[in-house]
Amino acid sequence: MARSLMAYLNRKNIPERKPLQQAIDALKLSLKLDDGYAPFETSGYLPCTLDGEDAGFDLRFKEVATDVSSARELGDRDVALSLKWGGDPREEAAALIFCAALARNFDAVIEQSEAGERLSFEQLVARAKNLTVE
Repeated sequence: MARSLMAYLNRKNIPERKPLQQAIDALKLSLKLDDGYAPFETSGYLPCTLDGEDAGFDLRFKEVATDVSSARELGDRDVALSLKWGGDPREEAAALIFCAALARNFDAVIEQSEAGERLSFEQLVARAKNLTVE
């Protein structure tokens, strides 16, 4: 299974921590972002707590070139968030929940990096729930 996701957003839709946490809370999946999350400043491991246990992932912000955006049918989405995790299912669930909130509330397009497969909000939530109900 892939251990990375890409979230494509328009720069103006990149959320600050508080609205992002509110969007995550609305999913009722018990993920808490570290207070250190800051758009374009966070680079590297982002600590999170999932159901009271450590569950973070690597997060990096990247510019998307116009020709890449057009070729991938991303519209005006000019920023990519790269999310990667290790083998812990909690880390994967945290990344999926993070992306589900971006897709639902901030008009993100989410892809599995290696496959280029697009994932819907419903698919992201279903996968996260499957990982957290063990």
